Amino acid sequence: MASAHLAHFNDLNWNDEVLASTVPVLVDFTAAWCGPCKILAPIVEKLSDELAGKVKIGKLDIDESPATAAKYSVRGVPTVMVFVNGQKTAQHVGLTNRETLLRLVGG
Repeated sequence: MASAHLAHFNDLNWNDEVLASTVPVLVDFTAAWCGPCKILAPIVEKLSDELAGKVKIGKLDIDESPATAAKYSVRGVPTVMVFVNGQKTAQHVGLTNRETLLRLVGG
């Protein structure tokens, strides 16, 4: 079951949802065909519930939003990035765990 707190980012809403956000944003760059992404998905969803109101957490499908993926040089998925005040402050490439995601957002 998808989390009510999990955002969905794309090329069209990126500036408003991520760069203009007043809270830190964790973005899970993902793809439907990516096996490790499917393993990471429930971890990201659970974290979006736990950190609701403090950190905005969402996914961006690199196939549906190639411009944003290219802008941030996403070459492999899953790639997780954290943005604060419109600036990328952290990044992790590859499958990871809850503890690493919390560290990335400073939790």
